[in-house]
Amino acid sequence: MPVYVLPAFGAPLESERVRVRIALVEERLQKVLAHAGVASRRRAEEMIVEGRVQVNGEVVTQLGTKVNPHRDVIQVDGRPLGKPERPVYVLVNKPRGVLSAARDTRGRKTVVDLVPARSRLYPVGRLDLDSEGLMLLTNDGALALRLAHPRFEHEKEYRVLVAGVPDEAALARLRAGVGLEGGWTRPAQVEVERSNGDTWLRMVLREGRKRQIRRMLEKVGYQVLRLIRVRMGPLRLGDLPPGAYRPLTRDELAAIRRIRREDVEAARGIPARRGRPAAPRPRRGPRHETGRPGGRRREQGRQL
Repeated sequence: MPVYVLPAFGAPLESERVRVRIALVEERLQKVLAHAGVASRRRAEEMIVEGRVQVNGEVVTQLGTKVNPHRDVIQVDGRPLGKPERPVYVLVNKPRGVLSAARDTRGRKTVVDLVPARSRLYPVGRLDLDSEGLMLLTNDGALALRLAHPRFEHEKEYRVLVAGVPDEAALARLRAGVGLEGGWTRPAQVEVERSNGDTWLRMVLREGRKRQIRRMLEKVGYQVLRLIRVRMGPLRLGDLPPGAYRPLTRDELAAIRRIRREDVEAARGIPARRGRPAAPRPRRGPRHETGRPGGRRREQGRQL
């Protein structure tokens, strides 16, 4: 799909040749309907079989029919499907006190309010009201799902200021996994960055439960004073000031496209990662010492 920056950011990042080439790409009809928000992929397939979808004036009932959403006229129950929006990607440094939501019924400021945009943007993932740091705003729903959903195991990195100095036993519990309501957390990378009365930790997770880091640290006896997300997958916060925003760089856009491609291959069962010979095996030993329930051994080994 073609990539445009926000109007305030200036010229598009993609060349005209790339835009023309992408505009010729066809996709399966049920995928186009799902991406347009008509229905889930499965429900879209049912609607096609039921004869409720027309392409260029003709009823289509064959699953897998290829269409070009930029060129073909698609109708569902006689109503035309709008042309797809060009995707927009904006990186934002969410300050404390700003909601990580597209809108708020109580009129509170949201992270989307920080960015002037003509397109309707949605935040990828969440940060609670008291947390701050990197958030991606986009109208690309498929990418948002792949970056935020725990199934895809994309890393999220945080700098966390805690009261006091965590001892080695607490750090070991955080690294191995902590029992919370709803189950054990996956193993996390935890490093001490700096201690001077209070302590800055660097934590890397591959999941995202509600207030997870705060709950993990509370479980081992420490209070979070400040929490900043500095990385999400290939995207880094860098020196972007709180409340500021910027478009993705060329390298970041290329990394985003790789994520889309790799996750699509994984969903189709292409053994991209499984082909590695027993990569998790050397890390299995320490998990037996935690007394954790079994049944997730291979999955957990990848997280360390």
